[in-house]
Amino acid sequence: MREYSTPLRVSIPSSGNLTDDVVRNGTEYADSVAFSRRTAAGWSDVRADEFLREVRAVAKGLIAAGVEVGDRVALISKTRYEWTLIDYAIWFAGAATVPIYETSSSEQVEWILGDSETRAVVAETPEHTSRIKEFRDRLTELHHVWSIEDNAIDVLKTLGEDITDEALEERRTTAGPDALATLIYTSGTTGRPKGCMLTHGNFMFELTVAVDELEALFAIEGASTLLFLPLAHVFARIIQVGCIKGRVKMGHSSDIKTLLPDFEAFKPTFILAVPRVFEKVFNTASQRAAADGKGKVFNRAADTAIAYSRGLETGKPGIAVRAQHAVFDRLVYAKLRAALGGNCAYAVSGGAPLGDRLGHFYRGIGVNVLEGYGLTETTASVTVNLPDGQKVGSVGRPVQGTTVRVAEDGELLFRGGQVFAGYWHNDPATAEAIDPDHWFHTGDVGEIDDEGFVRITGRKKEILVTAGGKNVAPAVLEDRLRANPLVDQCIVVGDGQPFIAALVTIDPETFPRWAEQHDKLGDITDLVDDPDLRAAIESAIEDANKAVSKAESIRKFTILPVTWTEEGGQLTPSLKLKRNVVMRECRDEVDALYAR
Repeated sequence: MREYSTPLRVSIPSSGNLTDDVVRNGTEYADSVAFSRRTAAGWSDVRADEFLREVRAVAKGLIAAGVEVGDRVALISKTRYEWTLIDYAIWFAGAATVPIYETSSSEQVEWILGDSETRAVVAETPEHTSRIKEFRDRLTELHHVWSIEDNAIDVLKTLGEDITDEALEERRTTAGPDALATLIYTSGTTGRPKGCMLTHGNFMFELTVAVDELEALFAIEGASTLLFLPLAHVFARIIQVGCIKGRVKMGHSSDIKTLLPDFEAFKPTFILAVPRVFEKVFNTASQRAAADGKGKVFNRAADTAIAYSRGLETGKPGIAVRAQHAVFDRLVYAKLRAALGGNCAYAVSGGAPLGDRLGHFYRGIGVNVLEGYGLTETTASVTVNLPDGQKVGSVGRPVQGTTVRVAEDGELLFRGGQVFAGYWHNDPATAEAIDPDHWFHTGDVGEIDDEGFVRITGRKKEILVTAGGKNVAPAVLEDRLRANPLVDQCIVVGDGQPFIAALVTIDPETFPRWAEQHDKLGDITDLVDDPDLRAAIESAIEDANKAVSKAESIRKFTILPVTWTEEGGQLTPSLKLKRNVVMRECRDEVDALYAR
């Protein structure tokens, strides 16, 4: 077994809880800007002392409503300022937050509320609360349902007016590191969601280490970030709490359609996103350049950025590459950086593999994407690339105080203070995930190089075994395929079959430009068998096949006249493909690939 550890160089708090950061900021750094809220007039700053007062007032309302120490309070909302406010108010009241994606189905919401024995719910819209009413009679532990858009904040503030500061402080300080902070239900790529129990200590370990190791992001003057990923996901949540701990100005954006204008106005110094967002930004820029007759220039600029980044890893880019890079920096790269607000030097990527090409491209244009790896069960990151210790294409080394091991079957195992306490009301699942020696079994397959950098090569349960006995990791091919501007999503198939094949969906945003450039009439449904479209996808597949051996390469493919979405049930909220759902829905299309 191969193993690598990173020693702990910082002191982890042995007492207190996550609310201590809000109190410290509001008293010792009262005038510092904690948030910027989007209003009709633009972005409006919120000072640290203002946030502390508002959190206290809402927490008092929860206490007055009967929320007890250790109770679960659910939060169903898009990413917005009130999400963070209510999250901390729940902790001030001594309770635990149960985040639920606002896109979750009624069945999923009922399951999570019932399984977690939630006492109260704060939802975003009246539509959310009306859906809960449909099954509320079946939830005996649920006593309150409030809506943010129906003045939940003001209602709670008024409700808590008779709660004293002393009573609130007693509640706030009740929780220690071992107390439950949040119950996050897995997004359910397979089976029913399980509740991951994350303690205040899990967060405190993760954040103490992260703020120290990512000092270039958190400690620079004027540091700020704009959160746009769902805060129900542990990746966004850890950045939220990290920003408060590190006193980084934070903004919220819930509409991807307004993301670029929001970046321009907010001007974040770093952002976080899942790989699909970075793919979309690259593909959109590529397509726009092609539409303006500058496709060849953009392609040369992209190749130069990648070559420049690769040169950094070997010491220094060559003279010719540096000269070309300087030219393209003025013509192309500056515009791409401006699209991210102009001040963004770093980005953090997680949730799925970013891919070697995109990693080098972004670093080459001056936005260094630090790819990391983690799961809900590990309170987000267990490995991360650092500004001064990076290997593009890897997910970095283990963070401080964490050990990684590659088991005999290739599965990655981890030990560290950020590993969760177990699954709520599910001891068998906990025993399956955490062995007697306290190793957490990730279900992901990977490798560790001589310097301790970890690479993810696939999912243990998603490895395809062809009829010829060849093991194939679909992620390698799928990541390369999705890098093509025309490809929206894809799934590689071939388990038990004589060869590997793929189902491909077309990006609805880039397709119209392609159709116009190729004088095509009709939508994707009309053109799935068009020879030019098939030739374009075949070229993308040929490029993806370069990453694997001949036995692992894609031999056949089908273009589907559909899109896979979170709303349709094929993608998780972090935009990962639900393979079991797609395989069930596309059984006939897969069978047709192997019919002859």
